[in-house]
Amino acid sequence: MDRYELRRQDYSLSADQAELQAVYAKFFKSRCSLEAVHAAEAAGFDKNLWEQLCGTGATSMALPESVGGDGATLVELVLVAEELGRVIAPVPWIDHVVAARLLARLGALSAGDGDSADIVEGRRIIALDTRVDAADGVRLIASGSIADEIIVRDGGDIVRLGFDTGPAKVDNIGRLPMAWVDPAAADRRTVLASGEQARAEYRRALDEWRVLTAAALVGLVDETLRIAAEFATTRYTMGVPISTLQGISHPLANVAVTVNAARNLARRAAWFLEHEPDYQPGLSAAAFVYIAEEAPKAATVAVQVQGGLGVATEAAAAAYLVRARGWPLAAGDLGASAVEIAEHFAVTSA
Repeated sequence: MDRYELRRQDYSLSADQAELQAVYAKFFKSRCSLEAVHAAEAAGFDKNLWEQLCGTGATSMALPESVGGDGATLVELVLVAEELGRVIAPVPWIDHVVAARLLARLGALSAGDGDSADIVEGRRIIALDTRVDAADGVRLIASGSIADEIIVRDGGDIVRLGFDTGPAKVDNIGRLPMAWVDPAAADRRTVLASGEQARAEYRRALDEWRVLTAAALVGLVDETLRIAAEFATTRYTMGVPISTLQGISHPLANVAVTVNAARNLARRAAWFLEHEPDYQPGLSAAAFVYIAEEAPKAATVAVQVQGGLGVATEAAAAAYLVRARGWPLAAGDLGASAVEIAEHFAVTSA
């Protein structure tokens, strides 16, 4: 997307970006069936899918060339995240790439270093405390049960934690590999950075996570719309498809509006965060809060359109609904992000 055109609300993709999204749409569709998603729920993680995804360069593309990456921008990453959300893929790609990008900005990754290469290529999974309202002490980490290392804020420090025995997964509605993590219990602890600049880089990481999660939720909602629309056009009442009834068609039209609005907002937020982060600093939080509130409503519409079939445990609509409700919880209290938007607005309006 051209910088000048994006400022004028043009959200069209370049040919390369469109091809990138098409490639990952094909990848996820062919390798991440709903059956595979259900099979991975116990762990919240599909190791085989993760290794295949890493093999496509999805982790290295996110990092600067100076540390062995491919130098993709957040706009390209948003396109991958949308396709990941479309199939509700049980892989920690968003957490890992955001944490790895933070390590790169803090100078903790270097080209040619073996440990760094393992992170760049995804052989070592890095998790991040993504809660906006984080406090010190024990905290829930979305990818905590499968991560090789975890990055957290601890007081005024940004700390890298390692555990000989990983924390146990806890059940959660989003079917994430979530775990309680106690920084004081870590077997290895490395202070990466301290001070205001370090905290600013961590806030940047949280913004990146919210943008990419927003994009994943866009893909999720778009797929629920497809599921519901397909069902509505193949079921009849009184000789006509139920899709012709206003009680069905109007809610589905509202979901379509939500998808387009959230997609544009996520892409715009990604572009500004990448190129002009100081211009509209509240966009990332706005994109996340908007779709985090709307995704459960949209997924509920898909369930309701299918009636009793939609609430069945094995139904696709039900699987999407629980993740629409659960994935945003990795950010903690959604109200904290909403307050952040208000604060940015107050500053820019003053």
